[in-house]
Amino acid sequence: MKLIYKRVLLKISGQYLSSQESGVLCPEKTTKLAHELKELIAIGVQIGLVVGGGNIIRGYMASKMGIDRVAGDQMGMLATVINALALQDAFERHGIVTRVQTSFNIRQLAEPFIYRRALRHLEKGRLLIFAGGTGNPYFTTDTAAALRTTEIKADVLLKGTNVDGVYDSDPKLNSDAKRFTRISYNDAMGRNLRVMDQTAFAMCRDNNVGIIVFDINVPGNIVKAVLGKKIGTYIGGE
Repeated sequence: MKLIYKRVLLKISGQYLSSQESGVLCPEKTTKLAHELKELIAIGVQIGLVVGGGNIIRGYMASKMGIDRVAGDQMGMLATVINALALQDAFERHGIVTRVQTSFNIRQLAEPFIYRRALRHLEKGRLLIFAGGTGNPYFTTDTAAALRTTEIKADVLLKGTNVDGVYDSDPKLNSDAKRFTRISYNDAMGRNLRVMDQTAFAMCRDNNVGIIVFDINVPGNIVKAVLGKKIGTYIGGE
């Protein structure tokens, strides 16, 4: 298979990992994800992964409950570490050598993010999970994904969602919503499309990082995206 992207950053939400039964983690989803990523590693793709924590707690939701916003965001960052450790366990049970790096020191559980060590892990074929967001409040895990994509010099940012791309309006509310196959950073920002926050869009634009938004629930879509198949929406260019 011809590789279009040799090194990728996959962003998944915490919500994707959630289970209707437990509300937190779905073993079937982590197993499915492990199979797809193992297939990519086998053909030489280097993979970084950023995971959200929304299945456990979201910082802005915590603030709506009366919790200080900074404290709420810190709780959200810790939630991403829980998800990262769960994914590491699932991946390693499927034979994928995995490392977790966090944006803040929690050495008993994971490595701190160190740029050159991160590159070395990828070069050795290890799957690298980045947890803890950016390590700062008021920034989303989408912004963390854009940051890590740029830092590790990934060829593309893969944004796995519950819809099959970027629409001009919410397809769940508008049956006439139009799906874009390709859209520029500035157009996506100007339309205030909610697939990623403005800071993440700006960082990708300023560093010329392409984004592919696709439905992660469809089996094989991650592999298709890496192989350059036309799925979802490509965001890039002025």
